[in-house]
Amino acid sequence: MEKTSPETYDNYIKALTEISRAITSDQYLEDILRLIVMVTAKVIGVEICSLWLLEEDDKGKCMRLKATQSIEPEYVKDRVLTLEEGVVGYIASTNKPLIIPNVLKEPRFKEKEMAKKLGLVSMLGIPLHVREDKVIGVLDCFTVEPHEFSDTEISLVTTVANQAAIAIENTQLMVKTKVIAEELEKRKVIDRAKEVLMAKKGFSGEKAFRWLQKKSMDTRKSMKEIAEAVIISQDI
Repeated sequence: MEKTSPETYDNYIKALTEISRAITSDQYLEDILRLIVMVTAKVIGVEICSLWLLEEDDKGKCMRLKATQSIEPEYVKDRVLTLEEGVVGYIASTNKPLIIPNVLKEPRFKEKEMAKKLGLVSMLGIPLHVREDKVIGVLDCFTVEPHEFSDTEISLVTTVANQAAIAIENTQLMVKTKVIAEELEKRKVIDRAKEVLMAKKGFSGEKAFRWLQKKSMDTRKSMKEIAEAVIISQDI
């Protein structure tokens, strides 16, 4: 077990403090993730630090690059990997950290041409999980010189990955809660408008709903906007 110098320990604490502050702020998720990779790269001194998130569509699950401090066009382009592709997919599917002394000699590493162009050598990859069995992404770091990642560096990147997972889960939960609240408010307004139409025009509940729906389509406005207009007209 290597000894941690006071300076390294101080940087470690500062990094985690800065990341924790970002997670509890009102910043957008993209800004938080960008800050996380920038701080991690700076503290550890790696060439590239990047964060991938697990996405799912009709084609299945994949890993998409979401944040990196790198400005290399070859690296920052829109990159997507399946769970069967490359080391990122391997880390996500196995839910285990991975240390690679030289990516050019690693069979699982599929982007060797890019690594050659950027001079990437050693890599550390850590899964992001909100629960022990649920992986939501991967945080990876690359060096341009052969590097043996220390216990302190591995511990820092693991802690950062856990912090990032908290930020992502909290943001997704807030978005989900907001969407549910907005949907409930929309239904409440539409139900009130239906009552107005039923009272004023003698419509049935179903006919009132279809009337609001048709008005929405004809005017290219949302049903909530039409419903609010109906309610306002009733109050005037």
